Amino acid sequence: MLTIAEKVKLLDMLMEGGSYAAVGRHYGINESSVRSIKKEEKNIRTTAAISFNKDAKRVATVRNKTAVRMESALALWINDCRKKNITLDTNVICTKARTLYQTFADSDREEEEDADLGPSSSAVHTVPSAFNASKGWFEKFKKRFGLKNVSLHGEIASADTAAAEAFVNNTFKAIIEEGGYKPEQVFNMDETGLFWKQMPSRTSIMQEEAKAPGFKAQKDRLTLVMCGNAAGFMIKPGLIYKSKNPRALKNKNKDDLPVYWMHNAKAWMTKALHLDWFKHCFIPEVTCYLRGKGLDFKVLLLVDNAGGHADDLAYDGVQSQFLPPNTTSLIQPMDQGIIRAFKALFTRYTLQHLVEAMDSDQDFSSTNYWRGYTIASCLQNIQRAIQEMKTETLNACWKNLWPEAVQNPTGGSLDEIHHSAVDTAVNLAKQLGGDGFSDMTPDDITALFDPDAPPLTDADLAEMIKPLSDDEIEEEEEDKSVDKDEEDGLTLGRLATMLRMSTELQRAAQEWDPLMSRSLQFSNIIDGGMSVYKDLLAQKKKERQQRPITMFFFPKNTAAPL
Repeated sequence: MLTIAEKVKLLDMLMEGGSYAAVGRHYGINESSVRSIKKEEKNIRTTAAISFNKDAKRVATVRNKTAVRMESALALWINDCRKKNITLDTNVICTKARTLYQTFADSDREEEEDADLGPSSSAVHTVPSAFNASKGWFEKFKKRFGLKNVSLHGEIASADTAAAEAFVNNTFKAIIEEGGYKPEQVFNMDETGLFWKQMPSRTSIMQEEAKAPGFKAQKDRLTLVMCGNAAGFMIKPGLIYKSKNPRALKNKNKDDLPVYWMHNAKAWMTKALHLDWFKHCFIPEVTCYLRGKGLDFKVLLLVDNAGGHADDLAYDGVQSQFLPPNTTSLIQPMDQGIIRAFKALFTRYTLQHLVEAMDSDQDFSSTNYWRGYTIASCLQNIQRAIQEMKTETLNACWKNLWPEAVQNPTGGSLDEIHHSAVDTAVNLAKQLGGDGFSDMTPDDITALFDPDAPPLTDADLAEMIKPLSDDEIEEEEEDKSVDKDEEDGLTLGRLATMLRMSTELQRAAQEWDPLMSRSLQFSNIIDGGMSVYKDLLAQKKKERQQRPITMFFFPKNTAAPL
């Protein structure tokens, strides 16, 4: 039986024009089964939108809608608390479940009351049944969402120092010795949520957005998958977003992005996406890296035991190992400051984007600019932040787990990177000026990504588990109507326009800058940067000249013979 995630992909193939027979052959099922899945499309996509567990195989049509929403939000809340080192136990989780259920039940009741049923309608309001968060429900919830290590008896799940020491001194040491692994061959992977369009709440940008109706951009979340080895090398990050084809990336080659692009409706990690990342990002990136180092493909991958991580990662030459429960804050390299420093750098570059826009536009409005700040801009800032992470700094983060692999334990402190990025961000905010910017403090910046920050509120969770809006669904589908020239992006005409604009820019610098040495330096930089587009233009012209002459003997609406 296909999982919900596989059924969604099957439906996507049908939507893209695949025949029932071809899609059936692809998934190894008969055509009648494909048609049956197509008939259930609405229920399948609804389940995929509200369910945290994409490995589920049955459509959630018989379960209480409020309970399904509550469990999805609860799983997200648990993951958020774990990342922020907030201790949880069974009683705390069950209490949160009852609170969320009541919140969603009230919301569902209000929506039904607002619906235009009419006085003669026979429709009946569906009143959610009482929810007690029993022990039986809790056990089933853990199985549904793969929460293998939530406390069962009320004990506090604080960092387990003894388990961490035992893993480092016994388990990990034995794995390294038996496998003969070198630092270049040992990797750690972790993911983190990123509210990529969020600023401190006191700023004018956030105050204006709070007044506006509809979706709140500061709640727009993505999941970033970060993975690096003990030698200080980081592979291309994975990114999970709510949309497969956001408008800002229209005509962009997904394989050429600075991230490995993945998507699901809630932008969070699932076992299916974890396996996707492993096969199509981790394996190719590590293969290329080790080949360049002249090393054998022999790899150890360390991951924590989060519910969204697959436990069946299998590939010849790769050994995957789960870290013990409640030890990640002590020994997981990615949790030793790498993610925190990255978020500080990302925030700094986001503010720098704002300042650069202000400097280049006399009519600059921070609110208008922020509306146009897209996921494409976000990807640029992600790339810049990761490129600023130094090899020796990343290597030093392995000192708690593998001290023998660390070259310079005191060099390249992540705390220094963090503080420097925060201080620079504060200075950039003061350059912007205005409410919330001119008096911004380091604490305001740190509060955006501090692991000690409060957990997500009920309102945050409700916003994050909403299904895609009609506009977002339309955005997903609009690429299918573009013509061939639009899909290509860089046509001959557009390349020629770019080169002409670069020439005009050089001419303006030479005419207006009183220092000839500076304008010449600028001109040389432009020439160097435009060389890739000049080469591409020459290549396209050559391809055009090599077309068979017979193609010009036919009208445009008549195909040339093959």
